[in-house]
Amino acid sequence: MSTPETSRFVRLRVDLVLEVDDADAVTGAALARIADDGDLSAEERTPAQDAVAADTAEALAYLVDPFGLVGDVPGVELQQASWSSERIAYDPDAPEWDLDEEGDEFYEDGFDDGLDDASDGAADDVSGESGR
Repeated sequence: MSTPETSRFVRLRVDLVLEVDDADAVTGAALARIADDGDLSAEERTPAQDAVAADTAEALAYLVDPFGLVGDVPGVELQQASWSSERIAYDPDAPEWDLDEEGDEFYEDGFDDGLDDASDGAADDVSGESGR
């Protein structure tokens, strides 16, 4: 790809930390979404229900829709999306959680936050399965 063509692509990184006050509500919402998902076969439905019931972080990953973040943004088309969730130890006063720090930042995938990287290859194609 030439430089002018690749400059049309932007990697947007969003890192959220959520506090779960009602794990049962999150799990229930995820189970309801699975029950209403007409694209899931019976073979896919049972493992999804088991994973969601066993782990609130998995339930959140099932409920969060990255496609919804940019679906109404004019002039853009989502090309790839990847997401995951995990339980973490969170201390908002700890220096590692200071989101205002300057400098080069490297992520788990090994890429910095610059725009000159194409794709890490780990993202799910929007035409395929979700990142769940």
